[in-house]
Amino acid sequence: MPILTKITQQKRDSERYNLFIDEKYAFSVHESILVKFGLTKGMQLDDWAMDEITYEDEIEKAFNKALHFLSFRMRTEFEVKKKLLDLEFGEAVILEAIVKLRRLGFLDDAAFSEAFVRTQKNASSKGPKAIKQELHKKGVTKELQEEVLQAYPEEEQFSIAQKLAKKAATSNRTIPPAQLKQKIQNALARKGFSFGLISDVLESIDFEREEDEWDAICTSVGEKAWRRYAAKYSGYDLRNRVKQSMYQKGIPLEKIERFIEMKENEENGN
Repeated sequence: MPILTKITQQKRDSERYNLFIDEKYAFSVHESILVKFGLTKGMQLDDWAMDEITYEDEIEKAFNKALHFLSFRMRTEFEVKKKLLDLEFGEAVILEAIVKLRRLGFLDDAAFSEAFVRTQKNASSKGPKAIKQELHKKGVTKELQEEVLQAYPEEEQFSIAQKLAKKAATSNRTIPPAQLKQKIQNALARKGFSFGLISDVLESIDFEREEDEWDAICTSVGEKAWRRYAAKYSGYDLRNRVKQSMYQKGIPLEKIERFIEMKENEENGN
């Protein structure tokens, strides 16, 4: 029967040991495996024993690779499994490593999901739809998604969405209200808020403009439209295309007419 004739510590990794069977290098193991199997010089090791030792060592390798992966941030079981598969560990080995990680508290999808929801809503101001999508990508079950999102009530969603909308409304006073509403609606939808909640948020925002603000808006939008179409059109065609462009951006007709009249007077030297 094969005999373990020598055990040496590796120079590059002090936690691993080289095993020599009948004076020839056979394989290496982690020190925890050395202890677990009580490996000592002179032991007899049949093929079954060596297979069991190498299998347990593969689990230890996978476990340590997973720990390193988890050292950067929290991960789900799905993410850890994918990482270990990418490193070409076998399914059985990965499952054993995950069981050990779970037992020792290094993997907890519920804790991960709860922390993820808090981070996404507080740091990224995301709505429940976007958070659900991210959790799904990370392999979190639908049931767990629903459970952890209960900690994100509609009142809090409204507060976060309204804060984003107010900020956008305040910093975009030179954009016509209708256009700004659409811009905010699209932004909140991308953030993952529901259409109903977005509608309620928009109703709570004051989009009214002072007369001087409307003058600035008309000048900004109108001048761009006038320059764009004046190169190709004139007279009625130019007037009509500028009118359509400004109206599509939510500028009232009477203000459009006033702007066009001003431009025509400028061109006629009046």
